[in-house]
Amino acid sequence: MKTAEQEFLKALDDKLWKAADKLRNNLDAANYKHVVLGLIFLKYVSDAFEERQTELRHLFTKDASDQNGDDNLYYMPRDDYDSDEEYEEAVNAELELHDYYQEKNVFWVPKQARWDFIKSTAALPIGSEVESGDGKTFKMTSVSRLIDNALESIENFKIDDKLVNPKLKGVLPRVSQYQVDNHNLTELINRFSDTSFSKPEYNGQKLNLHSKDILGHVYEYFLGQFALAEGKQGGQYYTPKSIVTLIVEMLAPYNGRVYDPAMGAGGFFVSNDKFIEAHAAEKHYDANEQKKHISVYGQESNPTTWKLAAMNMAIRGIDFNFGKKNADSFLDDQHPDLRADYVMANPPFNIKEWWHARLENDVRWKYGTPPKGNANFGWIQHMLHHLNDQGSMALLLANGSMSSNTNNEGEIRKALIEADLVECMVALPGQLFTNTQIPACIWFLTKNKRPHPQPLSQRERGVKSPLPLGEDLGEGKTDRRGKTLFIDARNLGYMKDRVLRDFTEQDIAKITDTFHAWQSSTPLPQGEDLGEGKKPVPPKLIEFARNLRKNQTDAEKLIWQLLRNRQIANAKFRRQHPIGQYIADFYCHEHKLVIELDGSQHYSEQGLSRDQIRTNAIEKQGIKVLRFDNRQVLTETEAVIESIYFTLTQTLSQRERASTPPSPSGRRAGDEGVMMYKDIPGFCYSASLDDIKKHDYVLTPGRYVGAADQEEDSEPFAEKMTRLTAQLKAQFEESDRLEGEIRKNLAGLGYEL
Repeated sequence: MKTAEQEFLKALDDKLWKAADKLRNNLDAANYKHVVLGLIFLKYVSDAFEERQTELRHLFTKDASDQNGDDNLYYMPRDDYDSDEEYEEAVNAELELHDYYQEKNVFWVPKQARWDFIKSTAALPIGSEVESGDGKTFKMTSVSRLIDNALESIENFKIDDKLVNPKLKGVLPRVSQYQVDNHNLTELINRFSDTSFSKPEYNGQKLNLHSKDILGHVYEYFLGQFALAEGKQGGQYYTPKSIVTLIVEMLAPYNGRVYDPAMGAGGFFVSNDKFIEAHAAEKHYDANEQKKHISVYGQESNPTTWKLAAMNMAIRGIDFNFGKKNADSFLDDQHPDLRADYVMANPPFNIKEWWHARLENDVRWKYGTPPKGNANFGWIQHMLHHLNDQGSMALLLANGSMSSNTNNEGEIRKALIEADLVECMVALPGQLFTNTQIPACIWFLTKNKRPHPQPLSQRERGVKSPLPLGEDLGEGKTDRRGKTLFIDARNLGYMKDRVLRDFTEQDIAKITDTFHAWQSSTPLPQGEDLGEGKKPVPPKLIEFARNLRKNQTDAEKLIWQLLRNRQIANAKFRRQHPIGQYIADFYCHEHKLVIELDGSQHYSEQGLSRDQIRTNAIEKQGIKVLRFDNRQVLTETEAVIESIYFTLTQTLSQRERASTPPSPSGRRAGDEGVMMYKDIPGFCYSASLDDIKKHDYVLTPGRYVGAADQEEDSEPFAEKMTRLTAQLKAQFEESDRLEGEIRKNLAGLGYEL
């Protein structure tokens, strides 16, 4: 995301939160979140509806072909009507047809729930008679009742006796019960109204942000703020964003069925949605198409949180199946037949009151019956039960789950290990959660440690085509049978305030890179190493590169004029640069990026095959390859430059990488390509089953990774003590001087010590 967009969202967060926070004077945090989030939802559905309505009006009134050159089937010719008034009435009537919105997955919003109506009506005196838009009138009794009417109309609106928004039935909150002051609610409505969500600008600059993106961001930010305000209770529906991101990045769910049996407000599903968007350019697919290959399943026992999750999905435009109702995942499984590709969850730690007699001899307890006084191993086995034969899962649990031997827990853990299900264990630092100080870890389990083949390339799949269900966009996985990776991340992160710790993007990248490098264990390309010498470039290849420079095509000349002198993202490119046995058209060493321009000869069957071999060889060296057609460069120059700029801004510059410690994969955060994994003392270790047996099946990473290598202290002891005592003496003298100054100042005020 660009800096201007980030600054816009931060300013918006601050502005809206300050407005919402005024309600805290009269309401508990647990209650006022329903008022504020209900308003955010109304604003979102109304903006999305209005955006589609504006698009439809253009389609109805302008006879223009679409971008594919097809006729505009929506067009309503003016000549078919006797007058402008009749034509306008016909267009307005057409705009109220539900099917036009449903075809674009836009919620139908009745007139009394549209934002303009809410805003104008909220400004009227209490007791005013108001026309609702459907020919009926009602008396304005309070602003909160006005909002409730809007929410009820969205839930219950029917066409031909069928609900038009069935997913929202019984989901949306009501605010009247909280007795919020009319003035405060009206002020909050006005604050939301004076912010442009559909056509945002920041300091005069137009931003590439849609209403859905902005309001989704605001909703997520508010959930986090409410969780902080509520403390322990907030943790029931909110998992810290960085932890959710870490789990999703490690599992990498590009497609398939994703399940969370303790979903809270649905944070994992939102993060998965963002993950697909974030990797679209890198993996060469269309994000919107790829999202269609994800199916979301969730369950939540708390009725309020279940509704928050449904609203969260609705704001994001994510289709979902959360069962028919809120329910306990153990006793009333809403998805009994589901076998998911990915399962991820942050269940409540160490639940004591969870057992019921109906759970005796349950089919889910394949690896042993969990203790009645702790649900940890109940969650693990419930999730495994819902995992298909190729699936992978991750869940957060208390650290005790890695070592406890009480009440059959040790035996269950041993059975899981001997079944070769445990893929990775990550020990987390303390103070990450708003609701508990219990140290936590992440369990990663999989039912498939067998080798996975390298995925199909972009050209083999087709440019921008979605990844078919069941294929992996990862780096290809080696045989991990009989192995488990241990990562000790307790020393990562930073204190974001006096109470809470958080991960940086580099922390997340370090852990993720380590896991993926271990999974793939890709050997280093021949002749390469982790940064020491490289094979010299053959003189003949250098001469060939010089000749290519003399005979550049028009497209190459144009691109070079735009790339040279660090004109794009301050990146330094070289022309016709040797890489291995190949000559790259343009190469940026800082960002490990090659740009190739192809003429018509490249699109023969033989040319495509030759290019693919070349691309694979370059990408194996950790270098990203972008390809463009010569004609595309000349006719769609702006789009080509945008693509190059986007790719450059998604990677770290050489200077940033230099300040970031390398990951165990041999690369720094932001580098492309996976290198060979290696154990690093104090951070990660790849253990065999025999290693784990020696530790009595305890899975605490600290036991395996050992202590980090210590830098040798070359300063002689006597010299060090002389230096330190001199430093201490100077500090004592400064302390005495300051004490004298304080005494002098106090005496001047008439206070002798």
